[in-house]
Amino acid sequence: GAMSVDSITDLSDNTSKLLEALQLSHPHELDPCRSRGKKKPLSLNPITWQVPRIVDRCCTHLETHGLQTVGIFRVGSSKKRVQQLREEFDRGLDVLLDEHQSVHDVAALLKEFLRDMPDSLIPRELYGAFLSTATMEGPAQLDTLQLLLFLLPPCHSDTLLRLLRFLAEVARHAESSWDPDGHEIPGNKMTVSNLATVFGPNILQKEKPGEKDASALNFEDSAAIILVLQRLIEHHHSLFTVSPEMQCDVLRRLFQTDPDVIEYLLRRK
Repeated sequence: GAMSVDSITDLSDNTSKLLEALQLSHPHELDPCRSRGKKKPLSLNPITWQVPRIVDRCCTHLETHGLQTVGIFRVGSSKKRVQQLREEFDRGLDVLLDEHQSVHDVAALLKEFLRDMPDSLIPRELYGAFLSTATMEGPAQLDTLQLLLFLLPPCHSDTLLRLLRFLAEVARHAESSWDPDGHEIPGNKMTVSNLATVFGPNILQKEKPGEKDASALNFEDSAAIILVLQRLIEHHHSLFTVSPEMQCDVLRRLFQTDPDVIEYLLRRK
């Protein structure tokens, strides 16, 4: 029931392609007085956070209970328990994931959900475009990735950001560390490269699951998928931040082309 950025375009006969593409909304986010001294990045879709419950709860559970689990995402799980959890989420039940659930079961559930989405988290029509960034380097690569991320539907964008934040947190706990008393805290051994290898084929899919040749990736595509997801994990914070300058430019353009949209945004402010 929350307002989605997509519905703004219904306010005017002239569909706002800029607003739709960049998924921008509240101009008051540009107002530093509202940040109370804190620099809050501009979200791609600040009207509402559209992340499936199963993704958010799996990530939260693993952040709470699984960061020190060696081989998380690579150790086997109970297919029966994973299927039971999956069916409960599918029925719309308010599934509680707590310390009684196996970390490996929840990890497998998250991977299955991403793998079996009807449309992959990064839509298939953008598969080739995202893979093409693997041959780029430096700022050009990151700039291109950001422009491609702007094209994702709001739900895909929000869900991908939630997942990338989680994967970055897992990678930060890959190496062993020591507590103040000198006791070793084991690392999970899941580096950014390892995580990209596990999740890349689930996020960037050329074919739908079950279709002919869906799992037959050539070596070049596999390597490109891993590299692209590595970059997304490493730079997710900056990639998902719309600069104030860009937002101001869009709002100025919309003032000329879609005044109804601007009026709506100002009323929300």
